Amino acid sequence: MFLFLVVALAVVVAAVTLAVVGGGEGDGPLPEAAPERLQDLLPLDRPVDRADIDSLRFPLAARGYRMADVDDALSRLGAELAERDARIADLESALAGAQASAGGHVSMEKPAQEDQQ
Repeated sequence: MFLFLVVALAVVVAAVTLAVVGGGEGDGPLPEAAPERLQDLLPLDRPVDRADIDSLRFPLAARGYRMADVDDALSRLGAELAERDARIADLESALAGAQASAGGHVSMEKPAQEDQQ
């Protein structure tokens, strides 16, 4: 019985090996599959918005996601966040300058809403 199992295992291993290698017919091993690429790139002609991020899907690779696609998207998002932070800082300094020259104080807080019943 043990000898039969060893022979059956050897036949299965040989069949799988021939299937993967090609069995001597055709071009040899299995052809290389073309790697998937990111289809919906982030727009280059306008700033990235929330809908662009929500629709961003990275293609799967053998061990997860393609690092180049993820790195490109993260660098683009990082650059846009840095640009927005710089713009916010410019606007805040302009507001502070306008407040100082006007001599008054302009509040940036939202007014409290009264409860209406």
